[in-house]
Amino acid sequence: QEQLVESGGGLVQAGDSLRLSCAYSGRTFSSAAMGWFRQAPGKEREFVATITWSAGSTYYHDSVKGRFTISRDNAKNTVYLQMNSLKPEDTALYYCASATYYRGPWYVGRSAYYDYWGQGTRVTVSS
Repeated sequence: QEQLVESGGGLVQAGDSLRLSCAYSGRTFSSAAMGWFRQAPGKEREFVATITWSAGSTYYHDSVKGRFTISRDNAKNTVYLQMNSLKPEDTALYYCASATYYRGPWYVGRSAYYDYWGQGTRVTVSS
């Protein structure tokens, strides 16, 4: 049973930074790509960033380009989301997700593409 555990959320002020972590565990490693999504109160879940395990290809939502960086540590089966210059509109519950197959950039922004999800870690940015 694959399990994803996020950590690193918290309460920060606008302009601050946070680094989220997502640790993947399971009987066998069956992930091709890992993504971060977020859901703000009263809003739908939205794509933030994705990285592929093998090539390290990265994809970002336009709203976070230049501020957020996704990376991975293959030895630790862990993915990170470095968030800089945080804004109040970044406030949300952040989820990581794992996709068993990489189908190309067209799919990475779609939540249905991912097979396993973590429980989420909350990020609150005060103004």
